[in-house]
Amino acid sequence: MKITSYGHACFGIEINGVHIVIDPFITGNPQASNIDLDSVNADYILVTHAHQDHILDVEALAKKTNALLISNYEIVMHFGEKGVKGHPVNHGGTFTTEHFTAKYVNAVHTSSFPDGTYGGQPGGFVITAGDKSLYVAGDTALTMDMKLIPMTTNLTASILPIGDNFTMGVDDAVIATEFVECNKVIGCHYNTFPPIEIDTEKAKEKFSNKEKELILIEIGDSINL
Repeated sequence: MKITSYGHACFGIEINGVHIVIDPFITGNPQASNIDLDSVNADYILVTHAHQDHILDVEALAKKTNALLISNYEIVMHFGEKGVKGHPVNHGGTFTTEHFTAKYVNAVHTSSFPDGTYGGQPGGFVITAGDKSLYVAGDTALTMDMKLIPMTTNLTASILPIGDNFTMGVDDAVIATEFVECNKVIGCHYNTFPPIEIDTEKAKEKFSNKEKELILIEIGDSINL
C-alpha cells in the first residue's frame, strides 16, 4: 500500500496498481502548486464530506479518469447530476472490490457544499487490502466511536487531522491513537490556512513522548506501508 500526499487532506493510495484518491483538493491549494491534476491517477475517489477543501477537484478528476466516486448518498447524488458515476454508502456500510474494501465510519464534524446546501453526514473510511488496513479519519473531533474500529480491524496506520480549530488538534490526535490502537499516524489538515497552522516539530515530539510515530509526508512524496 503506497500513500502519496497531494496536500491538505488529499492523498493517493495505490494498491496493486489500483489508484484511490481521497478528498481531492489540489488546484485550490497554493501549497500543492507542484502537483498537476492531469498527472493524478484515479480508479476510485473517496470523499469524506462535502466541504470545498475536500471536493474541489472531484468533478474534474472523475471526468478525466472515469473514476468511481465513493461517498455518502448526498455527495454521490450531487456529483451524479454533474455526470460523475458513483456508489453511495452510509455509516457502517462497506464498499467492496476485488482489490480492497472501504468501510464508511463515523466522524464528528459538519458537511455542506460550497453553496451551503446539505452534504450529508461526514465520515471517514477504513480501507483494507490483504493484511494492511488504513483508517482515514476525515475531518473529525476526537470521538469515542473510534474505539469501535479495533474491535474488527487491526490497523496498519491512520491518517488523522492534527491542525485543530476545525478538527481535533495534536493532543486529541494522540488520544485517538489509543482509541484506534494504532501508533503509526500520518498527519493531515494542518498548515494549509492560518487557523490550522501548527508547530510540526512540537507535534512530532508530543507523539514521540507517548511512544507513537507522527509521519508528515511532504506534498508530492510517498511512503509505503
